Amino acid sequence: MASLLRQFPWPGRAWKPLTFSYPNFTRIPLGEKLEEERLPGYVVSRYYPVRLGQVFKNRYQIVGKLGFGTSSTVWLARDLDGRRHVTLKLFIHSESLGSQVDHELAIYKRISASSKDTKHPGRGAVRELLDSFDVAGPDGCHRCLVHPPLWESVLTFLHRNPVRRLPAPVLAFVLRRLFLALDFLHTECNVIHTDIKADNIMFGIEDDSVFSAFEEQELRDPSPRKVVDGERTIYMSRELRMPKNWGAPVLCDFGSAVVRDREHSEDVQPDIYRAPEVILEAPWSYEVDIWNIGCMIWDLFEGGHLFTGHDPEHQTYRSRAHLAEIIALLGPPPQGLLNLGKSSHKFFTYTGDLRSDIPVPDRVSLEERETSLEGEGKEKFFALMRKMLQWEPSKRASAKELADDEWIMGYM
Repeated sequence: MASLLRQFPWPGRAWKPLTFSYPNFTRIPLGEKLEEERLPGYVVSRYYPVRLGQVFKNRYQIVGKLGFGTSSTVWLARDLDGRRHVTLKLFIHSESLGSQVDHELAIYKRISASSKDTKHPGRGAVRELLDSFDVAGPDGCHRCLVHPPLWESVLTFLHRNPVRRLPAPVLAFVLRRLFLALDFLHTECNVIHTDIKADNIMFGIEDDSVFSAFEEQELRDPSPRKVVDGERTIYMSRELRMPKNWGAPVLCDFGSAVVRDREHSEDVQPDIYRAPEVILEAPWSYEVDIWNIGCMIWDLFEGGHLFTGHDPEHQTYRSRAHLAEIIALLGPPPQGLLNLGKSSHKFFTYTGDLRSDIPVPDRVSLEERETSLEGEGKEKFFALMRKMLQWEPSKRASAKELADDEWIMGYM
């Protein structure tokens, strides 16, 4: 309930800005790379020089840094007018992003427009956009997206477990929410996510004391930082403490999402999660998200990748090695799919056989690779997996069907 209410501003007198004075913060030596500085291709001028305590749009006051990436930094902020906490995602300047600067915002606007009159149960499982605006920086314009704050990703949560596996009830709960989110995106918004991975699924927060604790800690023990060129500060990120009550999982990050308004055949998805039709450059649609989840489940539940695409000859990911691994698990692809792929000839003969110079691993079934389940539960789990891992996209179950799968619902 708290995470739902956080989407709406609280009425009443606006909060007063906090005063962030830092006489005793830890200074990081200039020669030591910090956070985004360690990213390949990092260019300092692309990032907006955020300062703690700074107020954007006369409304959002920066409290602390939550994270960073190749295209943005993420901050916890106080919504002074709305009397709530929010997350600001501040992108690198627009010239570096090109058309991508408007893409994610357009997808969020499409989702919001589709949400106005819907009662779809998956709407709450998709991240909400509260506001957006542009900021003029010293080296260009920066887009900022405002979201309700979330806790940590499923990937981070997974790493808290020494065995690096989600327990079956937690996995079922995450999958139920994820399939509801995808059904909403696919059927109500005509959006294909294309980038589903554990760090793009985040848990909500039902405990607002997490944010006040973050503020108090920042005021009492300021974040370490380094000052570059005497004016630009790079801060060390601070974690939100573990909430007393977690919220439900939410699907995030729509920077790679596409609208199903035309035929798609471009390269998408993380390498090891790429659907066969994507690898073959055949037309693809919503079903690539389903394949993606089928592969990701193995990472979450089995502690290892279902497919790696590792080519021993080249010591890197190669599409040919990935296809060989899929054949070892599912058998040869149907000729109809090969006929649709612009790149099929690179890997297969005209008769549909894998080219002789591409080695195929020994065939091992899903059941032989799984070690923790037994009995009826194991049978139901693999029935679920087979609904997603099909060569032919048309044979994969829909997100709506998967949300009500027997194995998942057994834990609800």
